[in-house]
Amino acid sequence: MRRALMLATVLAAVAVASAVPAAAQKAAPTPPVIGIGEQNPEMFANRHFKALDVKHVRVITAWDSLRHRWSRNDLDAYMGAARAAGVRVLLGFGHSRSHKRKVRRRVPGVKEFTKEFLKYKKRYPWVNDWLTWNEANHCGEPTCHKARRVARFFNNIRHNCYGCNVVAASVLDTPTMPRWVRAFRRTARNDKLIWGLHNYIDANRFRTSGTKALLRAAPKGQIWFTETGGLVVRRNGSRIAFPGNKKHQARATRQVFKLAALSPRVRRIYFYHWQPADDPLPTWDSALVDPRGNPRPAYRVLRSFIRRFARLAERRGTQKPPERARPVAG
Repeated sequence: MRRALMLATVLAAVAVASAVPAAAQKAAPTPPVIGIGEQNPEMFANRHFKALDVKHVRVITAWDSLRHRWSRNDLDAYMGAARAAGVRVLLGFGHSRSHKRKVRRRVPGVKEFTKEFLKYKKRYPWVNDWLTWNEANHCGEPTCHKARRVARFFNNIRHNCYGCNVVAASVLDTPTMPRWVRAFRRTARNDKLIWGLHNYIDANRFRTSGTKALLRAAPKGQIWFTETGGLVVRRNGSRIAFPGNKKHQARATRQVFKLAALSPRVRRIYFYHWQPADDPLPTWDSALVDPRGNPRPAYRVLRSFIRRFARLAERRGTQKPPERARPVAG
């Protein structure tokens, strides 16, 4: 009887030793990295930007910017200010900014694009994060029907930038997005994939279907929200209507974090943008601060999440591993 009781005790201890640590070791998902998408280097001098302690930014340049002095100087100014501020840049490419429509609508050849990329890599050797093409499935871009060409651009960046984070392409959460992504996948390397998503429709209409559609169309790899946020003003002629005001923007900012919680594959979120253009009738305004550089409600929402994530990271860093249950002596 005594031996049977001792055996039952030992078996119970073994069960505790195997089950309890496994449950204890199951930590909460790591929160996503937060960044800001902004084209204007004045952001880096703003005290409210510094207060956020954001270490990641995103900027988009033309694939042929280095061919022209004016665009080269603009990019140098941004990159120099970002490096001085100690932030990490996600540098992405898009259509040419030439005044000639024919040039703007042209997709470069693969060798031509790769040659230009190597110039950027040489000019900014400290950049480790690259975005192959911005809003590649949008028909305002010449890549709208060239998914496989963009995939070859991606493959060549990967080949020439060992150890870099390369975003395959940023896509908009429109109905045509899954088809574009599947076409891209047929040509792209299928290892270490990072997908960029601009989920403005999900964020501003408080839905989840666009983000879930990308998760289904691209079942492997990380997801980065390379541009997202709430709208204050939009007058760009789009047929997709959103509400727009500062209260809506704050609510949509919270929605972005709900979208990020859909999958642990969502590893970064870049909110666009920082400060609106000095224009009484801007075509787009999703800025976190007003024209005078003062925080809007969405800024405060973002700041609260950043602080929450920082506290979580601190707890994870100081948390001791769970102790194993000791076996009962026989």
